[in-house]
Amino acid sequence: MAAEQQNVRLSLSVSPELNALLEQLAVAGRCTKSEVLRKAIALYDVAFEAKLQKNRLGILDHNKRLLTEIVGL
Repeated sequence: MAAEQQNVRLSLSVSPELNALLEQLAVAGRCTKSEVLRKAIALYDVAFEAKLQKNRLGILDHNKRLLTEIVGL
């Protein structure tokens, strides 16, 4: 029987502006600020993995045209 994983509690200091943005995203996404941060880390992981594989990350429209390329990650 595998041992249960326990969550790790982190303490994070952010600016009032970033906290307000986190709150707005949490309300819009109907989730917690912690969940917003978990999703952000997951997205960053995808972007970083793409960069390691010399791929690019972007946002496409419904016709698969590149609208925005995400750079600098």
